[in-house]
Amino acid sequence: MGIFEKFKNGFKKSAEAFSSGLKEIVIKKEINDEILNQVEDYLISSDVGTVAASEIKEIISKKKIDPNKEIASEINLILKGYIIDLMQPLEKRNFFEKKDHLNVILISGVNGVGKTTTIGKLSKIFKEKDNKVMLAASDTFRAAAIEQLDNWAKKINVEILKSSQGSDPASVAYKAVEQSKNNNFNQTIIDTAGRLQNKKNLMEEYKKIANVVKKVEGDAPHEVILVLDATSGQNVINQVEEFNKIIPVTGLVMTKLDGTAKGGILLAVSKKFKLPIIALGLGEKEDDLQIFDSEKFAEAFTNNK
Repeated sequence: MGIFEKFKNGFKKSAEAFSSGLKEIVIKKEINDEILNQVEDYLISSDVGTVAASEIKEIISKKKIDPNKEIASEINLILKGYIIDLMQPLEKRNFFEKKDHLNVILISGVNGVGKTTTIGKLSKIFKEKDNKVMLAASDTFRAAAIEQLDNWAKKINVEILKSSQGSDPASVAYKAVEQSKNNNFNQTIIDTAGRLQNKKNLMEEYKKIANVVKKVEGDAPHEVILVLDATSGQNVINQVEEFNKIIPVTGLVMTKLDGTAKGGILLAVSKKFKLPIIALGLGEKEDDLQIFDSEKFAEAFTNNK
């Protein structure tokens, strides 16, 4: 299955809900203020955010739409162009390329977003790009997280450094980075405990991990990737804000986009934060983490072929 087909399948719920919703609104052959307001409201209800919805409304109002064409389809084309203009600068395709030096990646996110699974899928892509990968099981808060990451390491045949439940997470990260540096690894990916913003001790551990790895590699972590769950809707905005306050986020992975009809949340996040989008989770299989491509995303989300 090609990348477009995977995007299209992954966004099936969002695309179908969005297209059918637009068609219900735009049943006339002309765009007037009432229709524009309804389109804007619908965009907001689809989680694209108030700013993006207002901008799209403005673009539609200024564009001369041929009354002989299907209005909803023309609006979809406008939306597709808007998405590409917004998101193309956020692509970071060189993220997975083989590095000639050690690259330390800190993975963060709240409980339940699919962090550990995402690490496994990211590692698989890294390995396919000829990287030598080390995983650090620094989510020592849950024994299940250590076991899950260990299973991924075995499945895709990469190295892992782990300890027992309750061990110091920063110590695990330190040893993993040290071992990676001494053995010419390209990528070290550090798992962290899923943490809510009100759990101060977990947040302190998170900061400690970032500080400790600098003792081995002065400019580490080189990437801080936040994993978000699309089914959480507008709550992901708050998550980006809170995590960014602690350690500046350098990129995003959004998971479970295949499980929601409101994939528009990715537009809202892109518009507000302008953070690079590394990959999207579009299914349950190990190959269902797709490197982000703005054009393919736009085509799939707007149901354009």
